[in-house]
Amino acid sequence: MSRMFDPEIWRDVTGGEVAERVRKLTRVTPLVPAPALGRRTGADVWLKLENLQRTGSFKLRGAAARIAALALRAGSDAKPRVVAASAGNHGLGVALSARAFRIEATVLVSAQTPEVKRAGIAALGARVEVAGATYDEAEAAARQRAAADPGLVFVSAFDDDHVIAGNGGLLAREILAQLPDVQAIVVPVGGGGLAGGIGVEVVPRGIKVLGASPEANCAMRRSLDEGRAYTTYEGAPTLAEGLEGAVSERTFAMARDYFPDIALVSELQIREAIVYAYRTLGIMCEASAAPALAALLDDASAIRGRRTVVVISGGNIEPDLLDQLLTGGAAVGV
Repeated sequence: MSRMFDPEIWRDVTGGEVAERVRKLTRVTPLVPAPALGRRTGADVWLKLENLQRTGSFKLRGAAARIAALALRAGSDAKPRVVAASAGNHGLGVALSARAFRIEATVLVSAQTPEVKRAGIAALGARVEVAGATYDEAEAAARQRAAADPGLVFVSAFDDDHVIAGNGGLLAREILAQLPDVQAIVVPVGGGGLAGGIGVEVVPRGIKVLGASPEANCAMRRSLDEGRAYTTYEGAPTLAEGLEGAVSERTFAMARDYFPDIALVSELQIREAIVYAYRTLGIMCEASAAPALAALLDDASAIRGRRTVVVISGGNIEPDLLDQLLTGGAAVGV
């Protein structure tokens, strides 16, 4: 089993020079109470609105950390070029960060990546290419390109010290500064980098991290159930395309230590959670963020009586999909 994270990198990303660069590029997102959800769940529920982050997702934090570190290391020398694979949000973060640090970026997406995210990545100046039918195929192609080109650096969406510390570590520190007496944090889980990074910061403080994944594509939950990391994984298609794909040995180890409880939600529950978020909570919640909310709407026993933060990890939803759901594609009780 490989180590979970590099302490020196963690310190630099969460409190050093890289942290300063990331904070200049990102914003502190609101943490707001959700009394309607609190009444429904019997908990004191707060929402961490990463859907209001620049690029519309938490993913900017980790991408900015990785690319800031590359730029600092390069100094006045020729800067590296970067390539990434993305279901959408990581690509947006890579594109914005690369533009800020004047680094050339290429983002490989799968055929499943929503057009709104592809267009956003291109608008931020990165080259966008479709490579494969799934996220895992796009990642394999990106890694192959980096391996064949010494001047090209692969920027992982989840299996990277800088990315995990940026996405999860910095987000956790914001939550702790905004709500020091938080008792539980609920997080959507795909590859596991966000939940793992949050866990590093909060679990030693006695704060519980609860995960949620689509049952159609749940590599981390299956890894935990079977006691081995699914570093290649073929699940079924899910509306929450940003949570599709495999995990890594590193994030699997983090899951065992920090967030072994991962609830599974159906595609209908994901749709209902998006509608509930919009109509009842007044927020835009994309499908890949919705499992955290859907899990609590289904069964809130794990947080009942606790001061709980739900991470609304992104808000980049296709307008046509949202219209479809709001006009009868899903019904949800308040």
